[in-house]
Amino acid sequence: MKFSAFSLAAGALALATFSLAGCSKDVAVPQTEFTLHMDNGVATTSTAGITTFNSLVLGTGAYKNANGDDFTVSTLRYYISNVTLKKGDGSSYAVPNSYFLVDQSNADTQDLTMTGVPVGDYTGISFVVGVDSARSKAGNFTGVLNADKGLLWTMNGVNEFINLELKGNSPQARTGALTFHIAGYIHSTTNTIRTVTVPFPSTNLLIRTDHSPEVHMQVDIAKMFSGPTKIKFADTYNVMGGAPAVQIANNIQAGMFTVSHIHAN
Repeated sequence: MKFSAFSLAAGALALATFSLAGCSKDVAVPQTEFTLHMDNGVATTSTAGITTFNSLVLGTGAYKNANGDDFTVSTLRYYISNVTLKKGDGSSYAVPNSYFLVDQSNADTQDLTMTGVPVGDYTGISFVVGVDSARSKAGNFTGVLNADKGLLWTMNGVNEFINLELKGNSPQARTGALTFHIAGYIHSTTNTIRTVTVPFPSTNLLIRTDHSPEVHMQVDIAKMFSGPTKIKFADTYNVMGGAPAVQIANNIQAGMFTVSHIHAN
């Protein structure tokens, strides 16, 4: 049997193509993990224009809001969900089943570890402050979403989460006490679920197999009371959803979360 040079070359090319195609299916993208550390606190600016971020101290820490009202914090809890990493080319990676409850009284809850993250260079991060409506509607709540956490309420047979809870005291509040339950999603006018998108600072987040970096997020709780709407404790001090909660949710989205730095990049 005779073979032409063309037929031999074509056969070799077909074999090479088949081999490459077969190999490409077997190649898995390496995966590893990173930690999102939530440092809750309040930033203050001196008369000299120097800004300092002070970590939150429950009970005894004394702070001011943008209106100049004094306040202390006894309780701070909030949900972070639907974590998504962004790339410079516009692509992204959504961390599956990412639901976390940050509780200032429990330091362990302030480190949110994301596993199975594809190796790559990421330029920013986004997440929902609260629990997304699809998960709220699904029911069967376990883990940090369990009703025993005290952040799930049922109104007219509908499950809704308190996305963020802050309690404390202020001499400017009429009762002296502060209670903020930022909750609700059923109606567009009272939806408090917000997505926050934060770029990384001068350096990207480098996900590699040989180390586990940590993104240090500063969470300025005083920004709850400034931004699009300045909150005065004399007028707004006991919030259980509704229009005031929407205003605070907008403030949260506008500037409460910033990335300070990235460790072990």
